Amino acid sequence: MDITSLFRENIRQMAPYSTARDEYEGELGIYLDANENPFDNGFNRYPDPHNKRIRARVAQMRGLTPDRIFVGGNGSDEPIDLLFRVFCEPRQDEALSIAPSYGMYRVAAATNDVWLVEVPLTADFELVADDLLARVTPRTKLIFLCSPNNPSANLLNPDEVEKVIRGFGGIVVLDEAYIDFADHPGFLPRLAEFPNLVVLQTLSKAWGMAGIRIGFAFADPEIVAAMERIKYPYSVNVITERLVLQELEREAVRREQIATLVEQRKRLVAALEKLPLVKRVFPSDANFVLVRFDEPRRVYDRLIERGIIVRDRSRIAGCEGCLRLTVGTPSENDALIDALTHIDEPCNAATVPQSDSGRRVTVTRRSRETEITATLDLDNAAPSHIATGLGFFDHMLDQIVHHGGFSLQLEAQGDLHVDEHHTIEDTALVLGEAFRRALGDKRGIGRYGFALPMDESRALVLLDFGGRIAVRWDARFRRERIGDVPTELFEHFFDSFAQAARCNLHIVARGRNEHHKIEGIFKAFARALRMAVERKPFDYSLPSSKGLL
Repeated sequence: MDITSLFRENIRQMAPYSTARDEYEGELGIYLDANENPFDNGFNRYPDPHNKRIRARVAQMRGLTPDRIFVGGNGSDEPIDLLFRVFCEPRQDEALSIAPSYGMYRVAAATNDVWLVEVPLTADFELVADDLLARVTPRTKLIFLCSPNNPSANLLNPDEVEKVIRGFGGIVVLDEAYIDFADHPGFLPRLAEFPNLVVLQTLSKAWGMAGIRIGFAFADPEIVAAMERIKYPYSVNVITERLVLQELEREAVRREQIATLVEQRKRLVAALEKLPLVKRVFPSDANFVLVRFDEPRRVYDRLIERGIIVRDRSRIAGCEGCLRLTVGTPSENDALIDALTHIDEPCNAATVPQSDSGRRVTVTRRSRETEITATLDLDNAAPSHIATGLGFFDHMLDQIVHHGGFSLQLEAQGDLHVDEHHTIEDTALVLGEAFRRALGDKRGIGRYGFALPMDESRALVLLDFGGRIAVRWDARFRRERIGDVPTELFEHFFDSFAQAARCNLHIVARGRNEHHKIEGIFKAFARALRMAVERKPFDYSLPSSKGLL
């Protein structure tokens, strides 16, 4: 199949936008070609318009060549729009999609003035390839399939999907945004078999990067080249590129999170199926569940009263009476199940749990010596970005994030030309204030935390978010510095944190290796924090016999 024969004529003829840097390989010393500001601040240069580093890393992970990978700067939505522009003449061609399905296919079709024909799935949301192919006309250039499908959550029958790919002479776009949650490899391993197949995937779902908007189209190199030709340059900025490459190295964390969400999905489905107000829970291969209720609008409104928002899909054909429920953290799922179980009971605003998204705060501190901004999310493990200008200090702060299961975006600009003191002290004050504010009224939290990680070193951390401030430090270091941090400042860091967070903090450490000793302290501190801030299911009381903290 000559894929290029399916392109619009003007797309075949057009020359791509290019830069002077496209003409050279390797690094150059002086860049005077793009009218950039020459003073380095980390992002004064344009990003790589071809996203070579991201493509190389994804190619390595997926077992593909980079020329089969298109990187989209707005999740999967950019590739969807570009595919319409490559293959469909406005006011002339058409596309097919299943229904119900992802709404952006319709939006992109309308934006490009292309008629979209929606072919219904069965009552159980199953794909019948013959029914879909029967709607193909000479004007049909694209077919969109979403598997697992949104909003129905089910994996489409792979045999029926393959039948569509083999039976259609145009381009089949298979949107696998949720494939990581399914017990199936998807069609990416078979991409080379089908030159007319485009597989869409995203980092917004399983990878937890919805906030930075990156998606991929995997396809024949000719299709990728055409999409590269017509996309706007620099659609992936340098900050996004850094975060993506950083998060792609955390594949083990991703696998753990997926396993947790799949287990939570099973638990949520089992609980929902026992509720009398639920008519049906549809099978799910995604990170959400489609549920049919007797009175969906009443359920939706009652959940809103309790601070829980879900997606009402009851007005979509085939989804009558249905709400779409995303699988959340264990505590979020507990709150949802509890709210549905007691849906008819009066809602007491004083006992409504905060949404987990409510434990996310941003704190900024500006002084003559430093300017520090931190965004902390107590219930989201990724992504995180820490930059204080002190490499070893960043490494220690990352221990808090990684072992505590938090998300932290922290940027610090300090007077490091003087010394490290102000940067470390003010970072501790910002971080402590962030924890104090994120905890809010502290209802339902564990309050106390303790941890004792063991390797060659031993570190004991005891923590109490009770509101009183007391710090005990029992750790001695033989070296004056570890990395680029004076060892005397570690005690000062924890003292400053406790003052800002208003907590008791006792730290004891012993060991031979100085690096391992301080690393053990930060790891133990992280685990103690996680224990202390964790919410107890169905318990929204203050963790104090006095009734206040």
